[in-house]
Amino acid sequence: MTMGICGSPPVIAPPAASQEHLQRKPRAYTPSIWRDFFLNHQQFTPLQLDSMKERAERKQEEVRQIILHAGASSDLGFKLELIDTLQRIGVDYRFGKEIDQLLRAVHDDAQHESSCCGDLYVASLRFYLLRKHGYSVCSADVFVKFRDDQGNFASNDIKCLLALYDAANLRTRGEEILDSAIVFTKRRLQSLMKTLEPEMAAEVQHTLETPSYRRVHRVEARRYISVYEKLATRDDTVLEFAKLDYNILQTLYCEELKALTLWWKGLRSQAYARFARDRVVEMHFWMHGVLYEPHHSYSRIVLTKWLKLLSLVDDFCDNYSTTEEYEIFIASMERLGSCWISSFNLIIEIHLFFRNKRGICSFLEMGDIIYRWDKQAAEKLPACLKEILTFILDTINDIVEELKLQKNKHAEMVRELVSFTPKITHRAKCSGSIYAVC
Repeated sequence: MTMGICGSPPVIAPPAASQEHLQRKPRAYTPSIWRDFFLNHQQFTPLQLDSMKERAERKQEEVRQIILHAGASSDLGFKLELIDTLQRIGVDYRFGKEIDQLLRAVHDDAQHESSCCGDLYVASLRFYLLRKHGYSVCSADVFVKFRDDQGNFASNDIKCLLALYDAANLRTRGEEILDSAIVFTKRRLQSLMKTLEPEMAAEVQHTLETPSYRRVHRVEARRYISVYEKLATRDDTVLEFAKLDYNILQTLYCEELKALTLWWKGLRSQAYARFARDRVVEMHFWMHGVLYEPHHSYSRIVLTKWLKLLSLVDDFCDNYSTTEEYEIFIASMERLGSCWISSFNLIIEIHLFFRNKRGICSFLEMGDIIYRWDKQAAEKLPACLKEILTFILDTINDIVEELKLQKNKHAEMVRELVSFTPKITHRAKCSGSIYAVC
């Protein structure tokens, strides 16, 4: 189980020495460690990858049968632990329909609710999973029966306390019983830490630092696969499928990073000054907290590009440009957004103009006119800044055209992100940097 990543930064030599550039003193950021690593990285051969995918398909069907068997079982604890395991081990997205059906049955069946009356662990896990998935569950009805006269929960079982702590962290305002549950479980877990085996102590420490629902899905999957592998109660079919699925997704992520590295090198090759952070890999990693599923591959790439462009503009404004250059640069970007999104009347006027002069002008022709016009506005900028603006315009146009090929009816909305970027950087200049990666 390895995460195939490693490398270094796009360090770009500044343009030919000139008095203007010699007077600039941009901040020197720590270089990226990744460099061009992903351009040549191949975690698995195509033959190995095909074999893994075939085996994963078979194992996926076997896991689906396990879920269906759990659905037919009357053992509530078994159902809940299976769902929790599939989520923590990172394969729940493969069984969304089956998991939803299980949880709906658990929520609607009064027998399931009564079956956990005397078991705080099962009651906590049921509450956690149902509330996490948006079901209405009353905390007072679930937990009041487990409190003693002093308001404490009568349990020293680590597994039970961890489940209660996770459940209590899904509290809403005014749920006093869950507020007290957090205080109680945290104090009790901390007091028991020294008596635990190292693996269990590490699990308790991790939970106290970051409750389960707050964890990044893919990071938790990588961590929990190793934890689950050591459990005596593990299901080897689930474990093997989780490993296969993890490695298949890692291969996809590496392919995405290869495409992003090539994209970023497109700006590197144009020799701009060394004033911007190179954090493409880190930004791609951030996107896993938003979209990690394989069918969201292009969305991750687009979001990573936009965030990188945002940071590039932020670094340019904060770390390199003069006031005059800043105003010209930002105005050019705002015009791009307004020309494509807001100024519908202007587009109509241009369209009518071309109808009168040389026949009906297509929407793509108008786009080309506006695109060239924005490039002309960039002529007032120094060469390296002109290249940055051109790089941004080219990136946005490439994304729009790709979305059109995918029949995405919202493709043109991407251009609106460009008009938002100056507003975000302006706020950042007032409140500090956009993000804290240095």
